Amino acid sequence: MLKAFFSACAIILSLILTIMPAQAAAPIAQIQAMLVKPNIMCGRFDQTKQLTGIKKPLTSTGRFCVVANKGVLWRTLQPFPNILRLTQNEIIQVQDNRTSMRLDAKQEPVVRMINSVLFSLLAGDLSQLDKVFALNGSVQHNQWTVTLKARAPELAKAIGDISLTGGKHVEQVTMIEPNGDRTHIIFSDIKSGNAAMTAAEGALFEKKYT
Repeated sequence: MLKAFFSACAIILSLILTIMPAQAAAPIAQIQAMLVKPNIMCGRFDQTKQLTGIKKPLTSTGRFCVVANKGVLWRTLQPFPNILRLTQNEIIQVQDNRTSMRLDAKQEPVVRMINSVLFSLLAGDLSQLDKVFALNGSVQHNQWTVTLKARAPELAKAIGDISLTGGKHVEQVTMIEPNGDRTHIIFSDIKSGNAAMTAAEGALFEKKYT
């Protein structure tokens, strides 16, 4: 269960980079200056996961929303509906309108650590990022690349290495897990502002699940 959580957090970290202020050392500061920094950002994702030893990749598509001071919504639409919601106090995964996973930040020390990092990033506290990840970045023309490598061995075992590419937004994410599994995500149709999030997505942030 925690492995799935860490994989989701790797994706979420990549999205949160788009709303951090430009305060880090170059070239990370240069990259952050290139990124737009909306309070609300939503769009489409197309994910391909290649499992070690399996020829046919697993694919999925859906919608995501990142909302400052509220959390992240990762909504898979195809091939099977699935919702992952991260808020300040918990992580919830929902299938068939029922909770299939719930991680309480008060009970799971690892969740507390990840939540601290995620919400520090939302608040622009880059010191947390430096503590948890080693970052390297490069810029060429209007495009950039950033690699993140977890410093803590237990986190590195869970999520492996992450690389991001983009321009004004994060456009692609690649995650290579320690076992060789590879996930590639393409973000598109990205919009920002209040109109970016549908009423249904706003309701999902507030909905109570048992």
